[in-house]
Formats: sequence, structure tokens, C-alpha cells
Amino acid sequence: MSAGPAYLSEEDVHRRLDYDGCIAAMREAMTNLSKDAREQPLRQITQLGSRRMFGLMPGLLPQSRDFGAKLVSVFPDPASPSRSAHRGVVALFDGENGEVVCLADGAAVTHIRTGCTSAVATDALAKPEAESLALFGCGAQAQSHLHAITRIRTIRRVGIWSRRREPAEALAEEARSRFGVEAKAWTDAAALAGESDIICTVTGATEPILLGEWVRPGTHVNAVGSSFAGPREVDDSLVVASRYFVDYRRSAMAAAAEFLHARDAGLISDDHIAGEIGEVVAGTVAGRRSHDDITLFKSLGHIAQDLAAVRYALSATSKMDVSR
Repeated sequence: MSAGPAYLSEEDVHRRLDYDGCIAAMREAMTNLSKDAREQPLRQITQLGSRRMFGLMPGLLPQSRDFGAKLVSVFPDPASPSRSAHRGVVALFDGENGEVVCLADGAAVTHIRTGCTSAVATDALAKPEAESLALFGCGAQAQSHLHAITRIRTIRRVGIWSRRREPAEALAEEARSRFGVEAKAWTDAAALAGESDIICTVTGATEPILLGEWVRPGTHVNAVGSSFAGPREVDDSLVVASRYFVDYRRSAMAAAAEFLHARDAGLISDDHIAGEIGEVVAGTVAGRRSHDDITLFKSLGHIAQDLAAVRYALSATSKMDVSR
């Protein structure tokens, strides 16, 4: 008789889902997602009021029979900006017998795998000599991106822009003490963008907080904060100027807010999407074509990332470490 599914608590996930291993898992997952001929279902989002929502993300683990889903609530707490807004669970099923293999804390998985996916995109698209990182936002995802991107580039300078000065200063202090980099909080978003090789937008903004006119040639941008059609973190001019990549084309066509806004304004067409990041990693689509290209990765998040993260964390965990 089966002992039942494993359970990875928030503590289990943070202990077992290390950044280097998760980056490798995301690289493999995104490559396999682009290779897999099976169509992945779109996520479903139910609005629950101002900035609150419930999401269902079902799907398949690429190049595998396994499948699963993430059930997640998003409830931002302005009083605790460093607290993840995500709460939920990732369920991994065995594709051979249909049994539930594992239930994992969804907030912890999302926290780590999102930054690691951006790291994969940054490694594929940013200039090799990129050494300055700008974080637009100072919450949980800013922290995750700091941890992940410092593993794929030699980052020497970190700038943090936020409407909240105190947590931005705290994150700058963490960057200095933990990673030995020059780091500070900025109040001038345009000036920070203009001095940065890599920019990550990880905010809850509903209107653009990063403008194309601020971004210098050769910059790589990860647009992460908006995960459904509507809210935009970057403006039309940046979308138009960029060589634009996505995690999964079908999802982007339905929910990549910045892309949809520029397309609906008649500024670009569907073929402005240069490719999926998995195609770039696999070498089937060119990434950066010149030193001056502005590259942009639109991170919507995909269930393939969550399932791959759980599978990796589970493989690193002995039976003694996991609740049942």
C-alpha cells in the first residue's frame, strides 16, 4: 500500500531547493517545454477584489508523463512588503499510475523558481560582461532575483528602486553584506535604469515604472511582476525597442500585458515575439544578435517550472526529511 504523497513544507522547500540546482532545473524545464509537442493549458485566474486573486495553473511536466497543478492565492500585504504575496500548493502527480507524488508549499516554490528562471533568461540574453544589476521593487521577488542572478554573472553593482525607501535600504544592505557588492537604494528610476546592464522589474505596479527612453543599448530586462493581462510594468516604447522573448508563446499571447498593450495599439504584431527562452537555450532561436540589442524576457511563470522545481527538490530529499 502506498504511504501517500510526500509533503514539502515551506521550510523543506527552502532547504532543498538550492539556487544553483534550481537554475539547472529551470534551464532543463524551459528547454523541454519548447521541445514538447503537447499543448499546455492556459492558467485560470479569478479576481477576488483589489489586487487579490486566485489562480489555477494545470499542466504537464515537459518530456515526462508526470503532470500536476498549482493552486495559488495572491494577496499583497502593503504592511509587509518583504512577505511573499503568494500562498498555495503545488501538486505533482505520477503519470504512470495517476497517484499524487508530492504536495509542496506553493509560495516557497514560486519564490525561488521565479528568480531562477530569470537567471536562465539573463544567462542566455545578457551581455557576457554585464556587471550591474537594477532591481525595480524590493519585496520577496527582488530578493530571489538578487540571489539567482549573482550566480550567473559577476555582479559588482546593485541598485534598488522602490517607492518604499526603508525596505530598499534593507535589501541594499543584504546585497552588500551577503554578496560583497556595491549596493544602494535609488530614488531616481531613470538614472538607475540608464546605468544598469541588467534590469529586473519585480513590482505590483499597474502602470509602467520602467520606460524605454531610460534604457541604454545593450541592456537586458526581465519583466516579472505582471502575470496577467492588464497591469504593466514597462511601457510600449521598451517593448517595441526590444528583442522580445517569453517563457511560453501561447501563454504570452493570452496574458503578457505589456506585449498585448503594444500590439493592440498597432505598434507591433504577433511576430514581435522572437522566441521562447527554451528555444534560445537549445540554440534553435538566436538570442542577442548584437552588442547593442535591448533584450527583454517576459516572465509570466509556467506550471512546468513549478513541477520541475518540486521534482528536483523531492529528488534531493530523503524519506526522513519529508512529512507524510
